[in-house]
Amino acid sequence: MLILGRIWNANGAHHSTGDAVLMTVLAAGAAAAGTVSSTGWAGDPVIAGTAFATSGGLALAGVAGYSDGLSLPLLLWALATAIAYALAARYWRTDRRETTAHERHMTERHAEHAHVERVEALRAGAQIEVARTGAAYAEQLATALVTRATLPGFNPQALAEAGLPELPSITGREH
Repeated sequence: MLILGRIWNANGAHHSTGDAVLMTVLAAGAAAAGTVSSTGWAGDPVIAGTAFATSGGLALAGVAGYSDGLSLPLLLWALATAIAYALAARYWRTDRRETTAHERHMTERHAEHAHVERVEALRAGAQIEVARTGAAYAEQLATALVTRATLPGFNPQALAEAGLPELPSITGREH
């Protein structure tokens, strides 16, 4: 805005009352828009901040366009920059605090859920080991049956004729 104000100064705004009034009205209008947008139930802080920044920029451009030398516009530019950084630093700190708090909260939640994940991994590992044990038992039983069938004197016909004893049926109801 400082550069635009100085270009405007070189093109005829130097000590022009009409140009000063124009920038005053524009800056006041932007400030009024910022005031209206920051109040009420539908106030929007982004629009209000933009309107106030526009108002300040227009006021700075008006001073830069109206004044004789470069010292006053540079002083106002430096002052506006310092104020803008001071206001922004407050929001930056707030944002950094909120970000840090969110990261801490997420770390705590990950720590809580990591325990559940470890327990579920242990449970799944135990189920896999049980399944492996059952498979190993079945493999050993099949090997034993095959080995027994190859032994001398084994008569599978006698085993089939003798039959296996029947186990009682437990169904939960009685006849």
